[in-house]
Amino acid sequence: MTPRTLTRILAVLLVASAAPALCAQALAQNSIFDQFPIVVACEYKGTHHAFYLSKVTADGTATYMASDNFAGTITLTGEAKAVGAEEGGTCLGKTIEELRASGQARDIRAN
Repeated sequence: MTPRTLTRILAVLLVASAAPALCAQALAQNSIFDQFPIVVACEYKGTHHAFYLSKVTADGTATYMASDNFAGTITLTGEAKAVGAEEGGTCLGKTIEELRASGQARDIRAN
């Protein structure tokens, strides 16, 4: 093994070992994400979709994205709404509390 290869391996290991700490620190600093589920599971026309938290705007509106360019929004006190569509699946019209109670919302908490 050459010194250059060994240096590359050590660099990769160093970055990999630091990643969990950096991610936890980032989550702790952005506590707004602790208030919203990280993923919401919805069924639409017989297909199950995982909507992942994409962003939270200054006014407290969270946007969730799924495959097939599906998206939805929700606030801490409002109901889930589809973006760019009139109809929606099993999440439409539910609050965050209702999504959590039904088992559709999944949370990740920072330590």
